[in-house]
Amino acid sequence: MKRSLLALTAVLSLTSCASLENARADMDRGPFADALDTLDAAGFAGDFAIMLPGEVDQVVFGHAGGDIDSRAIEGWPWASVTKQVIAVLVMQNVEEGRLALDSDVGAIMPRLAGRGLTVEDLLRHRSDLPNPDDTSPDTAGVPSFYTTEAEPLAFCTGTAVERPSDQAWSYNNCDYIVLGAVLEMVSGASLDLQIAQSVGLASGWINTRLLDADDLREFAGATPQTAKRIAGYGASAGLVGPLDDMIAFDGALLRGELLSDASLAILWEGDPAQGFMALGQWVFEAPLAGCDTPVRVVERRGAIGDYQVRNLILPDRGIAIALATRQSEWEFGEIWRGSGPSHDVLSAVACG
Repeated sequence: MKRSLLALTAVLSLTSCASLENARADMDRGPFADALDTLDAAGFAGDFAIMLPGEVDQVVFGHAGGDIDSRAIEGWPWASVTKQVIAVLVMQNVEEGRLALDSDVGAIMPRLAGRGLTVEDLLRHRSDLPNPDDTSPDTAGVPSFYTTEAEPLAFCTGTAVERPSDQAWSYNNCDYIVLGAVLEMVSGASLDLQIAQSVGLASGWINTRLLDADDLREFAGATPQTAKRIAGYGASAGLVGPLDDMIAFDGALLRGELLSDASLAILWEGDPAQGFMALGQWVFEAPLAGCDTPVRVVERRGAIGDYQVRNLILPDRGIAIALATRQSEWEFGEIWRGSGPSHDVLSAVACG
């Protein structure tokens, strides 16, 4: 897929009024500028990319704030947006007959035999796996699993813990670490290769991959310690890449280049009993300011340390927005409640 950055691409510093005004003078008024205004007013410092309706082969990429140590090619940790990619790989394997959502994980992975876990249980965080977040903190206060665990799969397939009851769920990165291993077992290919061939090529990715602990690639705020920690998340949150790759992934989903319509409908079926959790993301209808009726929203959040990421898709309008920041305390708000910067940005782009 051929992609290009629109002429209204801008690198902006909110600490420089002159730079901000000059950049805005160079771009036409429209959804991109409206989104920039909204983020500016909310004090956002980070990067964002937007896919506009009717222009699915193009994205716009902008920067807000003073932290300009990332570029479009180098990118950001995707954090738990990684789970969206893993969920797509699972559904591709379902389409190809290697898996089913009700497949017994223990039949694929003997260490989990007899536990009664299905693939869908892992996708929806309904497992009895140990939780990495419960491991003792290291000297930096990070759960030690992510920085010192030499055998992550052995940990994740260890002694069962109490399983969520009925339709309840309990967020657990081991669910997706195990799913990554399941994908390797049923396909015979490494997870890196599957991501590259089955998602990256079809999406037209530039430079997104799972991070290794000793990886020297550049990304926003990259340090050896940060890279090691992100790598420790593996299949649950270990992807690093530019935001325009994230938008390209969204576009490939919308165009049916990654999944059939039937599989995409399953992927994006939000369960009201689980807070509208779908498979690897949340899907719900929300009131957007300026739109006459509620709009269907696909939302995937991610957070590791200081990093926060959002991947937002409006499937019925052909719009996608990706945002990333190192403001760990910045409040994105709750779209479903009709308030906060995420809601306001979607409203500006979709309904302005």
